Amino acid sequence: MRHILIIINLLSLSFMNAQEKEIEKYQLLPFGSIKPTGWIKAQMQKDLNGFVGNLDQLVPDLINDPIYGSGRLQKHSKSKELGNLKEGDAEGSEQYMWWNSETQSNWWDGYIRNVILLDDKAGLEKVKKYVYNILATQDPDGYLGIYDPELRYKFNSENGELWSKATLYRGLLAYYEYSKDEKVWNALIKAVDNVMRNYPINASSPFSSGEKFNGGVSHGLTFTDVLDKMYQITGDKKYVNYASFLYLDFSKTYQSEKDAQLANILNPNYKLQSHGVHTFEHLRPLIVAAYANKKTELQNALSIYLKRIESTTTITGGPIGDEWIAERTADATHTGYEYCSIHELLDSYTVLLQKAGQAKIADEIETIFYNAAQGSRDPKHSCIAYLKTDNSFEMLGTKNGEIEPDRKQTRYKYSPAHQDVAVCCNPNAGRITPYFLEKSWMKEGGNTLVATILSPSIVEATIDNNPIRIEEITEYPFKNKFIFKIQNSKNSNFKLKIRKPIWATQVETKEKFTEENGFLVLDRKFAKEDQIVIEFKASIIIKEDANHEKYFTYGAQVFAKSIDATEQKGKIYKGDFYDVTYAPKTNTKYQFIENNKAKFENDKISVTLKNSTTNESENVVLIPFGQTILRQVSF
Repeated sequence: MRHILIIINLLSLSFMNAQEKEIEKYQLLPFGSIKPTGWIKAQMQKDLNGFVGNLDQLVPDLINDPIYGSGRLQKHSKSKELGNLKEGDAEGSEQYMWWNSETQSNWWDGYIRNVILLDDKAGLEKVKKYVYNILATQDPDGYLGIYDPELRYKFNSENGELWSKATLYRGLLAYYEYSKDEKVWNALIKAVDNVMRNYPINASSPFSSGEKFNGGVSHGLTFTDVLDKMYQITGDKKYVNYASFLYLDFSKTYQSEKDAQLANILNPNYKLQSHGVHTFEHLRPLIVAAYANKKTELQNALSIYLKRIESTTTITGGPIGDEWIAERTADATHTGYEYCSIHELLDSYTVLLQKAGQAKIADEIETIFYNAAQGSRDPKHSCIAYLKTDNSFEMLGTKNGEIEPDRKQTRYKYSPAHQDVAVCCNPNAGRITPYFLEKSWMKEGGNTLVATILSPSIVEATIDNNPIRIEEITEYPFKNKFIFKIQNSKNSNFKLKIRKPIWATQVETKEKFTEENGFLVLDRKFAKEDQIVIEFKASIIIKEDANHEKYFTYGAQVFAKSIDATEQKGKIYKGDFYDVTYAPKTNTKYQFIENNKAKFENDKISVTLKNSTTNESENVVLIPFGQTILRQVSF
C-alpha cells in the first residue's frame, strides 16, 4: 500500500463518462486463458496433491454437507457441529448454520480453478460431476441456495442467503468461462435473476437483519463479485446497477461489520475496526459501485478507503486481520494477518487494477502474493498459517507469545485445515493463486495485450480475430529476467504492454519501446514465432515502516533473517496431513545500523546488524521472506 496513494489522484480520471463500459481500463480474459508455468505451476501441483486437493477427505462432514440440496436450512434446523473450539467466540451460534456453505463453496471454487489451470483430467471429471449435482438442486423458479422456501428471502436476523450464493456462483462462473457449458450459464442467469426478483432493486432491503451480529449478512455484500463478473461477460449494466443498489443498502442498514459503510468512510474521525476479512473484501463492492454510477461521494469514498487500508497493511502486504482491526495500524510484530484477509485484499486490488489500470496497483498485488502469501505457507509441509505476523518469533498458537485474556488463541500455527478454529483460511489459500493469475494478463481496446502482473505463465488470447499465444518464461520474483515467446499465426501487428516494476532501476532489452504510465509499450509487427527478452535491474532498497523500523527489499521481494526452529507435530488429520507448530532455538534479535554494508549475491542479502544481546555487530544473511517460517524482517 505504500504506493497506492499515487493512484488515488488518478482514479478520478477513470470516472469520466461513467455510464459507458469503456471507463474500465482493461478487459478480462475468460478464466483458463492464463495458465501457470515454472515454480508457480509446481507449487499449485503440490497444493493439489496436498491440502487443496484433499480437504474434502480431511473434513468430509463439512465439504459433503448437502446444505444446497437435501440439507437446506429450515426453521427447525439445528446448529451445525463443525468440530471447532468455540471458546471466546463472541459472534453467536447463528453463523454456524451457514458456515458449511462457505467452507465447501470456497473450497470447490479453488479446486475448480486449480484443476482447470493444471489441466488435471481426473479433477476435471470430479468437478463436472459436482457442477451437475449442484445444478440439479436448482428450483424451477431459479433459486439456487441453502434455504427452504419457508425461510428464503424472509430474514430479520443473521443469515447466509447472499453469502452462500456468492461463494457458490463464483466457482460456477469459473467453470462456465472454461467450459462454455450453456447449461451452467443458463442456470446462473436464472439464479441471479431469482435474487434480483426477490430483492427488487430500490424496493427492498437485503441487508436489513435486525441489530445483532450479522457477519454472514455482511459477507453477502460480496455477491457483487458475481454481478461484476456477469457484467464483464454480458456488458449488461443491470448487473452493476444492482451491485450499486446492494452497496447502498448495506450502507444504510445496521451492520456489525461496518468499516465499508458509506457514512463511516466519509466520517473523517472513523478508524477501521471490523473483522479484517470483511473490511478487505468489501473494498470490491465499493469499487464496483463507484464505477457503476457518477456519484461523487462514492468516488471520494473509494479514495478514502484505500488510504485507510494503507495504514493497516504491513510491509509484506499482510493486512491486519487477527481477527479484528480494532483501530490499530500495522506493526511487524504486534498485528497479525489472516490468510483469508491476504486473499481478500489481493482479490480486491485485482478488481481495482482491471478498472483503474494503474501499474502501481499491480506492484501492491505482487507485494502481497510474493511476500505475505508465500510467507504464510509452510515450505516443508502442505499446510498454511491461519494467522501470521511479519516478525514471527514463534508459532506455538499465540501471537509471538502474547496472551489474549478473553480468547483461547490457537490460530498461530500451521495446519492443512485449521478445523479447531474454522475451515476458511485453507479454502482461501486454494483460491489465491488462480485469482492472482486470472488478472496477470488483460486486454486493452481491440489490439493490445497487457502483462499486468509479472509471473511465469502462458496466455492465449484473440487480438483482432488473430489467436495469440505468449509464454512468459521467468523465475520471477527470484530472478528478474523475462523471455516472452510469441506465437502469432497471422504474422500481425499488435501492441504488447509489459509492466515495469516500480523498483526497476534499469530496463535491459534489444527491443524498441516507449514508456506509458508504468508500462513498456511495444507496437510492431510480430513474426509467427517471435520472442522478446527483457531484464529489469534491481538494487537493495532499505525502507522504513510507520514505526520507523527498517527493512530490506530487492526486486519484488522483502528479505528476512530466518530463525532456526524446532518442529512439533500436532493434531493428525490423515496420513501426512497434520498440524505443525514451531519453537525458536534462539531468541536473538537484531538491530539496524547505518554502516550495514548490505550486499546482494547468490539470491541473498548479506548485511551487518547489531546483535541486541551482545551489542556486537554481526554479519547476517537475509533470505526471501516467502521462504521463511520463523523470522525477523524489521530491524
